[in-house]
Amino acid sequence: MKFLQTARRVALFLLVNFLVMLMVGIIAAVLFHGVAARYGYGNILIFSFVIGMGGAFVSLAMSRWMAKWTMGVQVINPDTTDPDEQRLLQTVYQLARSAGLSAMPEVGIYNSPEINAFATGPSRSSALVAVSSGLLSHFRQYDIEGVLGHEMTHIVNGDMVTMTLIQGVVNAFAYFFANVLSIAMTQGSSRDDDRRGNPFMEWIIFQLFYSVLLALGSMVICWFSRWREFRADAGGARLAGRDHMISALKALKAVHEVGADQAGTPHPAFQALKISGKTAGILGLLFADHPPIDERIARLEQSAG
Repeated sequence: MKFLQTARRVALFLLVNFLVMLMVGIIAAVLFHGVAARYGYGNILIFSFVIGMGGAFVSLAMSRWMAKWTMGVQVINPDTTDPDEQRLLQTVYQLARSAGLSAMPEVGIYNSPEINAFATGPSRSSALVAVSSGLLSHFRQYDIEGVLGHEMTHIVNGDMVTMTLIQGVVNAFAYFFANVLSIAMTQGSSRDDDRRGNPFMEWIIFQLFYSVLLALGSMVICWFSRWREFRADAGGARLAGRDHMISALKALKAVHEVGADQAGTPHPAFQALKISGKTAGILGLLFADHPPIDERIARLEQSAG
Protein backbone atom coordinates (compact mmCIF):
# COMPACT_ATOMS: atom_id res chain seq x y z
CA MET A 1 0.00 0.00 0.00
CA LYS A 2 2.78 2.45 0.94
CA PHE A 3 4.62 1.60 -2.29
CA LEU A 4 1.48 2.30 -4.32
CA GLN A 5 0.96 5.63 -2.53
CA THR A 6 4.55 6.66 -3.26
CA ALA A 7 4.25 5.50 -6.87
CA ARG A 8 1.03 7.46 -7.35
CA ARG A 9 2.61 10.60 -5.86
CA VAL A 10 5.65 10.36 -8.12
CA ALA A 11 3.54 9.51 -11.19
CA LEU A 12 1.22 12.47 -10.56
CA PHE A 13 4.19 14.78 -10.09
CA LEU A 14 5.80 13.63 -13.35
CA LEU A 15 2.52 13.82 -15.28
CA VAL A 16 1.80 17.38 -14.10
CA ASN A 17 5.28 18.57 -14.97
CA PHE A 18 5.21 16.81 -18.33
CA LEU A 19 1.95 18.58 -19.19
CA VAL A 20 3.40 21.92 -18.03
CA MET A 21 6.49 21.40 -20.18
CA LEU A 22 4.27 20.42 -23.12
CA MET A 23 2.28 23.64 -22.71
CA VAL A 24 5.49 25.66 -22.52
CA GLY A 25 6.71 23.97 -25.67
CA ILE A 26 3.54 24.90 -27.54
CA ILE A 27 3.74 28.54 -26.36
CA ALA A 28 7.39 28.75 -27.33
CA ALA A 29 6.63 27.28 -30.76
CA VAL A 30 3.99 29.95 -31.33
CA LEU A 31 6.23 32.81 -30.18
CA PHE A 32 9.26 31.58 -32.11
CA HIS A 33 7.51 29.78 -34.95
CA GLY A 34 10.22 30.55 -37.50
CA VAL A 35 12.99 29.09 -35.40
CA ALA A 36 10.80 26.20 -34.35
CA ALA A 37 10.10 25.32 -37.98
CA ARG A 38 13.81 25.12 -38.65
CA TYR A 39 15.08 23.45 -35.49
CA GLY A 40 12.03 21.57 -34.21
CA TYR A 41 11.00 22.71 -30.78
CA GLY A 42 9.46 19.34 -30.07
CA ASN A 43 12.90 17.77 -30.34
CA ILE A 44 14.45 20.44 -28.13
CA LEU A 45 11.68 20.00 -25.54
CA ILE A 46 12.09 16.23 -25.43
CA PHE A 47 15.87 16.53 -25.24
CA SER A 48 15.61 19.08 -22.41
CA PHE A 49 13.22 16.84 -20.51
CA VAL A 50 15.52 13.84 -20.91
CA ILE A 51 18.56 15.87 -19.83
CA GLY A 52 16.85 17.43 -16.81
CA MET A 53 14.91 14.45 -15.49
CA GLY A 54 17.50 11.87 -16.53
CA GLY A 55 20.15 13.64 -14.50
CA ALA A 56 17.75 13.92 -11.55
CA PHE A 57 16.99 10.19 -11.51
CA VAL A 58 20.66 9.26 -11.81
CA SER A 59 21.46 11.62 -8.94
CA LEU A 60 18.67 10.14 -6.85
CA ALA A 61 19.77 6.56 -7.52
CA MET A 62 23.34 7.41 -6.48
CA SER A 63 22.42 9.61 -3.50
CA ARG A 64 23.33 7.18 -0.73
CA TRP A 65 26.61 6.22 -2.37
CA MET A 66 27.47 9.86 -3.06
CA ALA A 67 26.71 10.80 0.56
CA LYS A 68 29.00 8.10 1.87
CA TRP A 69 31.78 9.02 -0.55
CA THR A 70 31.68 12.81 -0.46
CA MET A 71 30.85 13.19 3.23
CA GLY A 72 32.93 10.29 4.45
CA VAL A 73 29.95 8.67 6.17
CA GLN A 74 30.81 5.52 8.10
CA VAL A 75 27.77 3.26 8.27
CA ILE A 76 27.26 1.67 11.69
CA ASN A 77 27.16 -2.11 11.78
CA PRO A 78 23.89 -3.17 13.49
CA ASP A 79 25.91 -5.70 15.50
CA THR A 80 28.26 -3.07 16.90
CA THR A 81 29.19 -3.38 20.56
CA ASP A 82 30.03 0.31 20.94
CA PRO A 83 27.46 1.72 23.42
CA ASP A 84 27.26 5.17 21.76
CA GLU A 85 26.72 3.66 18.33
CA GLN A 86 24.12 1.26 19.70
CA ARG A 87 22.29 4.14 21.38
CA LEU A 88 22.22 6.03 18.08
CA LEU A 89 21.03 2.96 16.18
CA GLN A 90 18.25 2.18 18.62
CA THR A 91 17.08 5.79 18.65
CA VAL A 92 16.82 5.81 14.85
CA TYR A 93 15.12 2.40 14.76
CA GLN A 94 12.57 3.41 17.40
CA LEU A 95 11.70 6.59 15.50
CA ALA A 96 11.51 4.63 12.22
CA ARG A 97 9.05 2.17 13.75
CA SER A 98 6.99 5.03 15.18
CA ALA A 99 6.94 6.59 11.71
CA GLY A 100 5.64 3.34 10.21
CA LEU A 101 8.72 2.50 8.13
CA SER A 102 8.87 -1.17 7.20
CA ALA A 103 12.61 -1.08 6.42
CA MET A 104 15.12 0.41 8.82
CA PRO A 105 17.37 3.08 7.27
CA GLU A 106 21.12 2.82 7.31
CA VAL A 107 22.66 4.89 10.10
CA GLY A 108 26.03 6.53 9.78
CA ILE A 109 28.39 9.07 11.29
CA TYR A 110 30.58 11.53 9.40
CA ASN A 111 33.59 13.16 10.99
CA SER A 112 32.98 16.91 11.08
CA PRO A 113 32.89 19.59 13.78
CA GLU A 114 29.73 21.07 12.23
CA ILE A 115 26.53 20.48 14.19
CA ASN A 116 24.24 18.83 11.70
CA ALA A 117 22.53 15.72 10.36
CA PHE A 118 20.93 14.71 7.07
CA ALA A 119 18.83 12.04 5.43
CA THR A 120 19.08 10.87 1.84
CA GLY A 121 18.29 7.89 -0.37
CA PRO A 122 16.19 6.97 -3.41
CA SER A 123 13.20 5.68 -1.41
CA ARG A 124 11.78 5.17 2.07
CA SER A 125 13.06 1.58 2.03
CA SER A 126 16.57 2.57 0.92
CA ALA A 127 17.37 5.57 3.08
CA LEU A 128 20.43 6.76 4.98
CA VAL A 129 20.44 8.88 8.13
CA ALA A 130 23.79 10.41 8.99
CA VAL A 131 24.85 12.62 11.88
CA SER A 132 28.03 14.59 12.36
CA SER A 133 30.49 13.74 15.11
CA GLY A 134 30.10 17.36 16.22
CA LEU A 135 26.39 16.88 16.85
CA LEU A 136 26.98 13.73 18.90
CA SER A 137 29.67 15.48 20.94
CA HIS A 138 27.74 18.67 21.74
CA PHE A 139 24.05 17.73 21.85
CA ARG A 140 22.17 16.06 24.68
CA GLN A 141 20.30 12.83 23.98
CA TYR A 142 16.84 14.39 23.82
CA ASP A 143 18.11 17.07 21.43
CA ILE A 144 19.55 14.34 19.23
CA GLU A 145 16.16 12.63 19.31
CA GLY A 146 14.53 15.83 18.04
CA VAL A 147 17.08 16.11 15.23
CA LEU A 148 16.60 12.48 14.22
CA GLY A 149 12.81 12.81 14.35
CA HIS A 150 13.12 15.72 11.91
CA GLU A 151 15.27 13.68 9.54
CA MET A 152 13.00 10.66 9.83
CA THR A 153 10.09 12.85 8.72
CA HIS A 154 12.04 13.81 5.59
CA ILE A 155 12.25 10.09 4.77
CA VAL A 156 8.57 9.41 5.49
CA ASN A 157 7.49 12.40 3.40
CA GLY A 158 9.67 11.35 0.48
CA ASP A 159 11.44 14.72 0.50
CA MET A 160 14.60 13.36 -1.14
CA VAL A 161 12.58 12.15 -4.12
CA THR A 162 10.49 15.31 -4.38
CA MET A 163 13.46 17.69 -4.13
CA THR A 164 15.37 15.74 -6.77
CA LEU A 165 12.41 15.73 -9.16
CA ILE A 166 11.81 19.45 -8.72
CA GLN A 167 15.48 20.09 -9.43
CA GLY A 168 15.15 17.96 -12.57
CA VAL A 169 12.15 19.96 -13.79
CA VAL A 170 13.98 23.25 -13.15
CA ASN A 171 16.98 21.94 -15.06
CA ALA A 172 14.76 20.93 -17.97
CA PHE A 173 12.98 24.30 -18.10
CA ALA A 174 16.27 26.20 -17.93
CA TYR A 175 17.85 24.05 -20.64
CA PHE A 176 14.83 24.39 -22.91
CA PHE A 177 14.40 28.16 -22.64
CA ALA A 178 18.15 28.79 -22.87
CA ASN A 179 18.18 26.86 -26.15
CA VAL A 180 15.11 28.70 -27.43
CA LEU A 181 16.51 32.13 -26.68
CA SER A 182 20.05 31.45 -27.88
CA ILE A 183 18.78 30.10 -31.21
CA ALA A 184 16.29 32.94 -31.63
CA MET A 185 18.92 35.60 -30.94
CA THR A 186 21.64 34.17 -33.19
CA GLN A 187 19.64 32.55 -36.02
CA GLY A 188 16.55 34.74 -36.27
CA SER A 189 13.45 33.33 -37.92
CA SER A 190 14.94 32.69 -41.34
CA ARG A 191 14.42 29.26 -42.86
CA ASP A 192 17.33 29.77 -45.24
CA ASP A 193 19.72 26.89 -44.51
CA ASP A 194 22.62 29.00 -45.81
CA ARG A 195 22.06 31.56 -43.08
CA ARG A 196 24.01 30.29 -40.12
CA GLY A 197 24.76 32.07 -36.90
CA ASN A 198 27.97 32.13 -34.93
CA PRO A 199 28.15 28.81 -32.98
CA PHE A 200 30.45 30.36 -30.39
CA MET A 201 28.10 33.31 -29.83
CA GLU A 202 25.15 30.91 -29.60
CA TRP A 203 27.01 28.91 -26.95
CA ILE A 204 27.82 32.08 -24.96
CA ILE A 205 24.20 33.25 -25.04
CA PHE A 206 22.98 29.78 -24.09
CA GLN A 207 25.30 29.66 -21.07
CA LEU A 208 24.22 33.15 -19.99
CA PHE A 209 20.49 32.39 -20.14
CA TYR A 210 20.98 28.92 -18.66
CA SER A 211 22.78 30.36 -15.64
CA VAL A 212 20.16 33.09 -15.11
CA LEU A 213 17.25 30.67 -15.47
CA LEU A 214 18.84 28.18 -13.09
CA ALA A 215 19.28 30.97 -10.54
CA LEU A 216 15.61 31.95 -10.87
CA GLY A 217 14.59 28.30 -10.63
CA SER A 218 16.72 27.92 -7.52
CA MET A 219 14.52 30.45 -5.74
CA VAL A 220 11.52 28.18 -6.38
CA ILE A 221 13.46 25.16 -5.13
CA CYS A 222 14.56 27.02 -2.02
CA TRP A 223 11.00 28.18 -1.32
CA PHE A 224 9.79 24.58 -1.43
CA SER A 225 12.75 23.48 0.70
CA ARG A 226 11.85 26.02 3.39
CA TRP A 227 8.24 24.84 3.37
CA ARG A 228 9.19 21.18 3.77
CA GLU A 229 11.50 22.10 6.68
CA PHE A 230 8.50 23.41 8.60
CA ARG A 231 6.71 20.16 7.78
CA ALA A 232 9.70 18.11 8.94
CA ASP A 233 9.82 20.07 12.20
CA ALA A 234 6.15 19.26 12.80
CA GLY A 235 6.79 15.60 12.02
CA GLY A 236 9.82 15.57 14.31
CA ALA A 237 7.64 16.98 17.08
CA ARG A 238 5.14 14.14 16.58
CA LEU A 239 7.80 11.42 16.54
CA ALA A 240 10.25 12.62 19.19
CA GLY A 241 8.02 14.94 21.20
CA ARG A 242 7.39 18.64 20.73
CA ASP A 243 9.60 19.60 23.68
CA HIS A 244 12.50 17.61 22.25
CA MET A 245 12.07 19.18 18.81
CA ILE A 246 11.92 22.71 20.23
CA SER A 247 14.92 21.98 22.46
CA ALA A 248 16.89 20.71 19.46
CA LEU A 249 16.13 23.85 17.46
CA LYS A 250 17.07 26.08 20.36
CA ALA A 251 20.35 24.20 20.67
CA LEU A 252 20.93 24.74 16.94
CA LYS A 253 20.17 28.42 17.38
CA ALA A 254 22.78 28.66 20.13
CA VAL A 255 25.28 26.99 17.82
CA HIS A 256 24.49 29.44 15.03
CA GLU A 257 24.93 32.41 17.31
CA VAL A 258 28.51 31.45 18.15
CA GLY A 259 29.26 30.30 14.59
CA ALA A 260 30.28 26.80 15.57
CA ASP A 261 28.22 25.22 12.81
CA GLN A 262 30.40 26.84 10.18
CA ALA A 263 33.42 24.79 11.18
CA GLY A 264 34.41 22.15 8.71
CA THR A 265 33.53 22.04 5.01
CA PRO A 266 29.92 20.85 4.52
CA HIS A 267 29.28 19.48 1.04
CA PRO A 268 26.84 21.74 -0.87
CA ALA A 269 25.06 18.81 -2.52
CA PHE A 270 23.72 17.70 0.86
CA GLN A 271 23.40 21.09 2.58
CA ALA A 272 19.72 21.38 1.64
CA LEU A 273 19.02 17.96 3.17
CA LYS A 274 20.44 18.86 6.58
CA ILE A 275 18.55 20.03 9.60
CA SER A 276 19.95 23.56 9.55
CA GLY A 277 21.43 26.01 7.07
CA LYS A 278 22.85 29.51 6.93
CA THR A 279 20.80 32.59 6.00
CA ALA A 280 22.33 36.05 5.56
CA GLY A 281 21.14 39.23 3.81
CA ILE A 282 18.40 39.73 1.23
CA LEU A 283 19.85 37.19 -1.19
CA GLY A 284 20.23 34.81 1.69
CA LEU A 285 16.49 35.02 2.32
CA LEU A 286 15.68 34.29 -1.32
CA PHE A 287 18.16 31.46 -1.73
CA ALA A 288 18.00 30.00 1.78
CA ASP A 289 17.03 26.33 1.78
CA HIS A 290 16.12 26.55 5.49
CA PRO A 291 13.82 29.10 7.18
CA PRO A 292 15.16 31.13 10.12
CA ILE A 293 15.40 28.99 13.25
CA ASP A 294 13.50 31.58 15.30
CA GLU A 295 10.53 31.21 12.96
CA ARG A 296 10.72 27.43 13.16
CA ILE A 297 10.73 27.55 16.95
CA ALA A 298 7.86 30.04 17.01
CA ARG A 299 5.68 27.81 14.79
CA LEU A 300 6.21 24.80 17.05
CA GLU A 301 5.50 26.83 20.16
CA GLN A 302 2.33 28.25 18.63
CA SER A 303 1.14 24.79 17.62
CA ALA A 304 1.68 23.67 21.22
CA GLY A 305 -0.68 26.37 22.41
